[in-house]
Amino acid sequence: MPSLHSMPAPEALHPSLWLASQLAHSSTRCVDTGHPTLSAQLPGGGWPTGTLNELLLLQPGIGEFRLLRPSLEAVAKRRIVLLQPPHAPQALALAALGLKPSQLLWVRTSRSADALWAAEQILRSGSCGALLFWHSHARGEALRRLHLAAQSGETLFFMLRPLAASQDASPAPLRLSLRPAPGGMEIGFVKRRGPQRDAPLFLPLTPSLLQRHATVDRPAPAPATARGLLPELVQ
Repeated sequence: MPSLHSMPAPEALHPSLWLASQLAHSSTRCVDTGHPTLSAQLPGGGWPTGTLNELLLLQPGIGEFRLLRPSLEAVAKRRIVLLQPPHAPQALALAALGLKPSQLLWVRTSRSADALWAAEQILRSGSCGALLFWHSHARGEALRRLHLAAQSGETLFFMLRPLAASQDASPAPLRLSLRPAPGGMEIGFVKRRGPQRDAPLFLPLTPSLLQRHATVDRPAPAPATARGLLPELVQ
């Protein structure tokens, strides 16, 4: 029988295999999170593109934009889509994060089915650098469709869902819980391709103009409707 030392590395057999004691090697391109302590805990050392990533929030507005700012800046050569955000995006606050309103496409729908349809079209179009999709109640089949659509391109795709959804099954290979903490946030590793981590990771986040000016800032341009989305994507 061959010894453990003579056996090939799991990733040499198939890219989706890894040792339970090690982080997996990402099979897709990753975007640096901009937070070294967080990147060190993620397979591939960053946010994977072309896949479904879930951020499970205790409540919206706890610093998720500050968390994602470095990675959104990195992909901002292409359009960044905000789908169903809980509040109207504020132009000055987004500019303070390094995101120009002209780079953003804000999409609002009145029906959950339309929002899911819009997300799938955005992912399959391959024309956007990132998609942030806020959704409260997504069924397993809908999540699988979005995960499959994401795999058709290299869009950086985040679904922002309530923390309670962490109890539900999901095809997302990366699921992180976000809770506010003094001076930053606590990140829990609900699911990742690698060893289980029970202790949350504290990530310091400095206050930004997003917090100071969001209540007095002018809104970003009016949202696009789901059914009027396709002309926007081909511009």
